Amino acid sequence: MKKHYCEFDKNLYVGSSLKNLPVVKWKMQHGAGQLNVYAICKAANRHDQLDIVHCAVLTQKYYRNNPVHVYGLTSGYKEALDMIVTISERASECDMDGDLLGYLETMGAQEET
Repeated sequence: MKKHYCEFDKNLYVGSSLKNLPVVKWKMQHGAGQLNVYAICKAANRHDQLDIVHCAVLTQKYYRNNPVHVYGLTSGYKEALDMIVTISERASECDMDGDLLGYLETMGAQEET
């Protein structure tokens, strides 16, 4: 079985300016870099909840054996920040203030429009 560099949440958040999602996902899973794609991932440490990383970071060999879980994809860092705010607001509406990771794992995400 071939290993991938990342795995996507079944209810992936997708930024409105991101084009050609199937190609973006394929490239990320196979370690191909892209210029302006950022991923919202489960944090690499226990002290944080989510990380915003440029997709080129996920092409490192480490991630081939340790795939990261991706909750959102955007076309730009600012859009990724806006998406984190949206996730935070939705978590607050569900009485999960400050528990973004818990919200994403239990309630799931909705595709950005």
